[in-house]
Amino acid sequence: MTAAEPQGFSQDDANIRRLCALGEASRAGYYRHFGPHAPAREDADLRDLIQREALAHRHYGYRRLAHALRRQGLIVNAKRVLRLMREDNLLSLRAKPFVPRTSDSRHRFAIRPNLTRGLLPTGLDQLWVADITYVRLAEDFVYLAVVIDAFSRKVVGWALAGHLEASLALAALDQALAARQPPPESLIHHSDRGVQYACSDYVERLEARKIAISMSRPGNPYDNAKAESFMKTLKTEEVNGKAYATIDDARRQIGDFIETVYNRQRLHSALGYKPPVEFEAGLRPVAPTLNQDEALSLN
Repeated sequence: MTAAEPQGFSQDDANIRRLCALGEASRAGYYRHFGPHAPAREDADLRDLIQREALAHRHYGYRRLAHALRRQGLIVNAKRVLRLMREDNLLSLRAKPFVPRTSDSRHRFAIRPNLTRGLLPTGLDQLWVADITYVRLAEDFVYLAVVIDAFSRKVVGWALAGHLEASLALAALDQALAARQPPPESLIHHSDRGVQYACSDYVERLEARKIAISMSRPGNPYDNAKAESFMKTLKTEEVNGKAYATIDDARRQIGDFIETVYNRQRLHSALGYKPPVEFEAGLRPVAPTLNQDEALSLN
C-alpha cells in the first residue's frame, strides 16, 4: 500500500480505478451500476404515468410533473422523472417570442405612484394586479383583461372583448369586486399606466370602494411581474396551441382554461405546487408587511 492509498485499499480497488480511467467512467457510476435498482416493472409503470401526465399537461417540465406524481401518492425523485422523460423524448412546449404591447400611456389622465415596491402581501385581497393582452382569432384580434390576487395567483376577474376601451378593464374589475367583496381601505390595485386604468371611469370605481391605486413605472414590466407571468402562462399553455374561430369560441376556451385549469388544476411553484383555489382554502387573513430594507427606509 502506498502513501496515496487509503487504509483498506485493495488490489481489486486499484484494478477498478484503472479500468474506470481507461473507460472514462467514474467509480461512483461503476458502483452505482451494481447497486440496487428499481424493478423493470416499476420503471415501466412510472414511465406510463409520466406519459399520461405529460400528455394531459403539455407545458409541465420535469419538476412540475414530479410534484404532480407526488400528489397522487407516489414517492418519486425529480431526477428520475427527468431521466425517463429524456428516454421517451417528452419535451414540454415552450413560449413564443414577445408580443406587441396593448397599453397606451400617452394620455391626459393622472398617473398614480407605485405603492407596491417593497410590499409583501401576506393574505388574500391585499394586492390585486391587472393587465390586458391580445388574443389572435382566425381573421381578427380580441383582447383579454384580467385581475389577479397577487398573493394566491388566482384570477379573480376577467373579460374578453373585441376592443381596448375602458369598459373591457371595467368588466374584469366588476367581476373581481363582485366575487371577492374586499373591505374598504384594505386593498391596493396595481396596473400599468394604460389609459384603460387611468381613465376617470376606472379610477372612480376604485375610489368608490376605497381601494388604493398604484401604477407601474414607465417601461418597467417588473413592477407588474405577477400579471406578466400569468399572461406568459396563458399564451404558452392555452393561446399559442389553439386556433379560435370566433370571439365566442375564444371566450369559451379561454374561460375554461382560467376557471378550470389555471385556478383549480395547474400546480404553481410559488404556492408550494398547489393550485390557487386549493392554496386559498387554508389561509387566514393577516396584515401585509414591508420587507426589511423598505421598513428601514421609512425610519
